[in-house]
Amino acid sequence: MLARRILGIDPGLRVTGFGLIIAQGSRLTYVTSGCIRNNGGELPERLKVILRDLGSVIVAQAPTEVAVEKVFVNVNPQSTLLLGQARGAAISAAVLADLPVSEYTALQVKQAVVGHGKAAKEQVQEMVKRLLSLAAIPSADAADALACAICHAHGASGLGGLRQSGYRVRAGRII
Repeated sequence: MLARRILGIDPGLRVTGFGLIIAQGSRLTYVTSGCIRNNGGELPERLKVILRDLGSVIVAQAPTEVAVEKVFVNVNPQSTLLLGQARGAAISAAVLADLPVSEYTALQVKQAVVGHGKAAKEQVQEMVKRLLSLAAIPSADAADALACAICHAHGASGLGGLRQSGYRVRAGRII
């Protein structure tokens, strides 16, 4: 079975998380993760940093596919629009590299990684650590990006998909 190099992206104007895993069958291997930080500036400059830095990650890590978290609708429509632009810059970096892009909602990602869509950030971080056998818990933004990649590797089912098979999942454990 061919190995898939999946780059997960959690877009944000201040912090964009990224994480790369290798999926070979059901086996997941951690490669790298991190955050692209924007220290203020006007919107066009922030978008440039996201596009440029994700482009650099793509060149350095050679992913074969990309998974991006979809924007959720905030109470503040202006925040939603701004986040959508950050997401557009992230998708543009992947498309410019001729990579296929898949999109997942936060609910799908949490369902796939933790087993329920209302999981707290700490639960996502802990499950990412466990699923990828990491020595330490990744930062929240990097964990979200890795979780998005894991969700994509599992075909958006993951642990959450086990429920449909008659298993129950509680606190990230199969019961």
